[in-house]
Amino acid sequence: MKIVIAGAGEMGSHLARMLSGNGHEITIVDPDGKLLADVGSLADVVSIEGDSTTFEVLRRASVRKCDLFIAVNHEENDNIVAAMMAKKLGARKSIARIDNNEYLEPNNKEMFIDMGIDYLFYPEKVAATEVINLLGHTSTTEYVDFSSGKLSLVVFRLEASSPLVGTLLTGFDEEQAQLNFRTVAITRGGQTIIPRREEHLMEGDVIYVITCQDALQEVLELSGQTNVEVKNMMILGGSRIGVRIATELQDEVNIKLVEYNQEKAYRLAEVLDKTLIISEDGRNTEVMLEEGLPNMDAFVAVTGRSETNILAAMLAKRMGVKKVIAEVENLNYIDLAESIGIDTIINKKLVTASNIFRFTMSTDVQAIKCLTGSDAEVLEFIVKPNSPATKARIRDLGLPEDTIIGGIVRGDKVFIAVDNTEINAYDRVVVFSMPASVGKVGYFFN
Repeated sequence: MKIVIAGAGEMGSHLARMLSGNGHEITIVDPDGKLLADVGSLADVVSIEGDSTTFEVLRRASVRKCDLFIAVNHEENDNIVAAMMAKKLGARKSIARIDNNEYLEPNNKEMFIDMGIDYLFYPEKVAATEVINLLGHTSTTEYVDFSSGKLSLVVFRLEASSPLVGTLLTGFDEEQAQLNFRTVAITRGGQTIIPRREEHLMEGDVIYVITCQDALQEVLELSGQTNVEVKNMMILGGSRIGVRIATELQDEVNIKLVEYNQEKAYRLAEVLDKTLIISEDGRNTEVMLEEGLPNMDAFVAVTGRSETNILAAMLAKRMGVKKVIAEVENLNYIDLAESIGIDTIINKKLVTASNIFRFTMSTDVQAIKCLTGSDAEVLEFIVKPNSPATKARIRDLGLPEDTIIGGIVRGDKVFIAVDNTEINAYDRVVVFSMPASVGKVGYFFN
């Protein structure tokens, strides 16, 4: 696929590295030559120096021949203009990053489609929604619903108290009773493992479990952690993510929002009428003690700096806060943050990758999720009639070694997939795959 990316900042460079690694032809456009050079040193891309909102530069980037145009410039208006122009010049699909929730309202979205923009994405909104979802499932580090909640992916670290520690994984033998949940991946020592026969679970493993809705509570109990009702919460950082979380939850939860910039804190106080705004440095231990950090049920660090968020989250964890979430935009810091006990990491680049990745698939993908603590991706397909998946049991399909089918939704029925499961046309199938095989798995369902 020929893909043109407008914007070589953090988001654009991450997308260029990710997509070029999947065999796509990538052209990246930016007026800053140094940013282009940095991306070129990390990924196999064609660089075009110039303004992506001009016809001359878009023609040089050959957008008329491109299958997908992605606008991720720093300025929202530049993205809208560039995406609109690219579509008019011949791009097959054109998508743009935005920073304004108003644009996503149904009537307004239709206007953008009429202007030629196929899809708008707002990373901060999606990240805030993930945080709010996780605050409802505090014993997990990630939680994703598929097929309108009929199947869920639950991710958690195995504590010593978990009854799963030392157990042998099931789901491989015909004679076993129907499963209600199944472990589809394990992260151990920074490596992601697709489990096979004779795999035992160990203390400290981060496990990825596909579960039916009926078994969700049982799975959460097996984690060895307890779900906490969040009544009191502290947010560090008046970023778009922080403001969105406070806006959504301030009617139900007692929220304190700590913002270092005094002028910004005053503005936030006018907007968030049921949130207590505190203008202080969240890295100051004494200040956080005075503001009652140890009494909080949850702490969310979403400043613009990964280092600040990690340090503040460590402090909250040390003070006994039960659920700690940190935004970590530097991908190199994610393993470090998880190793020091931060419960959940939020990363806008991975959120954006999940939104965009499905546009690059040759098969129709209903949903895709790039996971924070793992290299793997989870995809949801609707199985086409006469596709290879309908012609054999799962064990005989010849799926790539680093791919596993987790669950199947057939009308109102839900199945956890095992080796002898048969797949029918129009089933919704949730698949767990490592990056090298993501482009191959669609063949089985198409």
